[in-house]
Amino acid sequence: MKPQLLKHHPACNTSFTMKKEMGLNINSRWHFHAELELIHFHRGSGTQFIGDHISRFSAGDMVLVGANLPHFWKYDEDLSSSAESSEEPYSTVIHFKENLWGDSFLNLPEMDGIRTLLQKAKRGIQLHKDFVQAHVELLRKVSGSTGFQRMMLLMQCLDQMEKEGQYELLSSLAFQYHPDSSETESIQQVYDYVLRNYHRNIYLEEVADAACISAGAFCRFFKSRTSKTFTHFLTEVRIGAACRLLLENRLSIKRICFESGFNNFSCFNKRFKEVTGRTPIVYQKEYSSHS
Repeated sequence: MKPQLLKHHPACNTSFTMKKEMGLNINSRWHFHAELELIHFHRGSGTQFIGDHISRFSAGDMVLVGANLPHFWKYDEDLSSSAESSEEPYSTVIHFKENLWGDSFLNLPEMDGIRTLLQKAKRGIQLHKDFVQAHVELLRKVSGSTGFQRMMLLMQCLDQMEKEGQYELLSSLAFQYHPDSSETESIQQVYDYVLRNYHRNIYLEEVADAACISAGAFCRFFKSRTSKTFTHFLTEVRIGAACRLLLENRLSIKRICFESGFNNFSCFNKRFKEVTGRTPIVYQKEYSSHS
């Protein structure tokens, strides 16, 4: 399934777009765009698809989607098309380019927090609900502002988001990986090595060698930096790769099992369901039925 490229064109006197989107089918296309997207759902609920991530969304959620990350939101169909306008689902959406403030400005030391957040957004970010309201207030101010103030309020919203750190990453590392400047060099080396070799057996000694760490110390080092075991991380990478292949819908599920690094089809199905909450065939059908 190939996502559709959408283009956003801000008005001539603005550098980013902010709008209210109404109705059930506004975001129900599998698509991507060069701009980042910050969306807050005021009313409505349904299923969100971000990269290889599938979950429920509901009123009050706020999500930041990175540039070129495929996504869409499918509202529940039990919402009647004849519902009164006061009940109609709607959201507030901002689209902005990563270099909105200019490349030189973004590379200033004071911009480290926002730069890190924009990197993380390449996997999709969902704010914890208890921290959404403060950002909603900032978005209201953005909507009512013009000129320099409008730019600064958007920056403030992003900066506050990163400083609070109250969010989760959605899409898997393997779906669309971009090295994060906040990660240590050794962890980046591990990520790079695994993403090049996940399709075959990977032994602890070789990945430890790639990180320039002894095999005995590697497991403790990796868990202390990522809060997960290396085995769990490797499984997530392989499942992410399998998800990408399932979306492309070019290979049989059994072939995808082996292409993504699993040697046993039963094990593949079990691990896939543990990570995604669905079997491979259900996962593929969910995307296909909403595309």
